[in-house]
Amino acid sequence: MHAKHATERPAFWPLMALCLLGCLTAQVRADKVDEFVAAQMREHNLVGLSLAVIEDGKIVKAQGYGFTDKSRGKPVTPLTLFQAGSVSKPVAALGALRLVEQGKLSLDEDVNQRLRTWKVPENEFTQDAKVTLRLILCHSAGLTVHGFPGYGVRAPVPTLVEILDGGKPANTPPIRVDIVPGTKVRYSGGGYTVMQQLMLDVTGLPFPVLLRESVLQPLGMAHSTFEQPLRPELAANTASGYYANGAPVKGRWHVYPEMAAAGLWSTPSDLARFAIGIQDSLAGRTNRVISAEMTREMLRVQGPGDGLGVFITGSGKNRQFSHNGRDEGFDTLMKAGAETRQGAVIMINANDDSQTLNKITEAITREYHWPAGL
Repeated sequence: MHAKHATERPAFWPLMALCLLGCLTAQVRADKVDEFVAAQMREHNLVGLSLAVIEDGKIVKAQGYGFTDKSRGKPVTPLTLFQAGSVSKPVAALGALRLVEQGKLSLDEDVNQRLRTWKVPENEFTQDAKVTLRLILCHSAGLTVHGFPGYGVRAPVPTLVEILDGGKPANTPPIRVDIVPGTKVRYSGGGYTVMQQLMLDVTGLPFPVLLRESVLQPLGMAHSTFEQPLRPELAANTASGYYANGAPVKGRWHVYPEMAAAGLWSTPSDLARFAIGIQDSLAGRTNRVISAEMTREMLRVQGPGDGLGVFITGSGKNRQFSHNGRDEGFDTLMKAGAETRQGAVIMINANDDSQTLNKITEAITREYHWPAGL
């Protein structure tokens, strides 16, 4: 939804591919993945792409392709920031699970017990079943609002409570329970926004600070932030977003106060470090954020295809965790083997509906000879 390839090179590149790829700053051996990426970028008119590959629990390839915008003035590098979209959710989920282990949250109690600033409105659907953190994390809490379009860089930005209640200037409906909690899996960014408020209420910290201290710093994700909007010095190192028709996102990107659901700025290498952190914690090698026991719970299937904050496929040694993401003008895919210690992360500054990210992941699987695939 990421070391034989970690040697230096480069040899000859066709001129067209070289112009398309821009600056390849990582000292890695070029391979068939690079050729495949170049072909996909030409075919689908992608402006910029960045990826990271995990093998044996280490990042063995980190590379940028193309440019940060259509002016072609600045090449994408492994340090270029992209919006992660819904890949924000597993990172935020890890922060919530850390709070569970610290005793500040509970997976299975009514979230209204600890919400202070705002509470989930009770109705006929919550009479006998309550919204819990576990149900939020596996998209079974019965909460509405699938996703968020964000806000223009010059538009008024609502508070979190205004988003939760659908009050102006929020551009999405109220987040409410309209299915009995625990009875159906239905993807809900709204649920993660409730979780964001819950985490704020029990810690008293701004969300970007809380996640930086509890997840990003411990995992070495030094180039990631939940800041919305970005500080100017960080904004200078970002890609500009483009819609599927090639039109630019006005103002280069949108602002997402729904940080837990969609507000992470990151790089493929940082998201690979997140995946490696999960792999290492599951194996008991290091538990920098949560324990091995809690990691097992995170990666246990809670409902069809859902763990706690991640999607789960396969079983046994072939079990994988993943998440994809889309913000206005940005797409992300992170996929990793829970026990194989392999994985891939791909980020583009475009909304692409051609399955390009999945195709590139398949190309990585072939090049690195991963029999279980990704």
